[in-house]
Amino acid sequence: MRDGADNRRLRRLLAGLTALLLGGISIVSGSGNGQEPAGSNPRRDPAKWGGNHAGQPVPEYVQGDECLFCHRNEIGPRWSKDAHALTVRSREAAPELEPLIKGRAGAGEATHFLGSRHFIRLLKKDGYGRFAITGERLTLASGDWSGPQTPVWNRDGFASRCAGCHSTGVDPADFTFSGVGLDCYTCHGNVDLNHTRDKSLVWFSRKRRGDALAVTAVCAQCHLRGGQSRSTGRPYPNNFIAGDNLFQDFEVDLTRADDPQLNAGDRHIWRNVRDVAVNGDESVTCLSCHQVHEGSTLRHRRVLRAPICTECHAPEGPLREVRRYTVRSELCQY
Repeated sequence: MRDGADNRRLRRLLAGLTALLLGGISIVSGSGNGQEPAGSNPRRDPAKWGGNHAGQPVPEYVQGDECLFCHRNEIGPRWSKDAHALTVRSREAAPELEPLIKGRAGAGEATHFLGSRHFIRLLKKDGYGRFAITGERLTLASGDWSGPQTPVWNRDGFASRCAGCHSTGVDPADFTFSGVGLDCYTCHGNVDLNHTRDKSLVWFSRKRRGDALAVTAVCAQCHLRGGQSRSTGRPYPNNFIAGDNLFQDFEVDLTRADDPQLNAGDRHIWRNVRDVAVNGDESVTCLSCHQVHEGSTLRHRRVLRAPICTECHAPEGPLREVRRYTVRSELCQY
């Protein structure tokens, strides 16, 4: 009897050792087969959180003029010079561009300009919530024009390609916009009027910056160029509102984060979105480096040598030395 009990104990001991050894082997082989190593964040489906407003009517949101009633001293003076505010601007608001467009065919009809820092295109009003756009493009650094010399006003071009990121409140039914350029609603969402007592009700306020997924989705709605809406087929989201899950309707191939052909300026965006939305790494978001209302990337000069930083900065040596690159966009046609 004693020999039988000893044999059973020995068999159980051997079975336990075998299981332990096999478990160790599976962990090692797993980390070598593209699986997540022990202790890392699990990969996740970027569409598996929150909800969206795709296809729903645009809400009656609080507009920028109303926001500036309270924020006129802190935001007002800077906003007029912010790149986000200059995505579309009236001709009257940009007198410095008049000498550059003087004599151009079609310039007399233009009512607005598309773009601000590197290139501009001519726009003209074409009914409620619509712009017509020409194919000509002005490079501000050189003053050179490119594109067809006889301008043809394209009545669908702005709505089909540009409206989602250069105007506010695009109606998913007819693709007309309710606001010229980007309004506060674009980033801060449909603001609860009770935010005067509780600032955490407003996205991107000082008390609501911690949700990395939502923060990333807000910035990615425009800066992640190369996707398309599943519901409309257009290259911009369908009625995205801050706090929505962008990726439930906006389809993108996040493997482009590793595309060596993509310029560094765009690739660091794809990489950051992939890291947050898929890899679960929430240590760096757009707000870690970019201060939107200050028009500054001062924080980005203090960054560590994280992998995302080496898209532009050398992994060793002075961080001020950056790789030169040219941004090109098939969507924006430059």
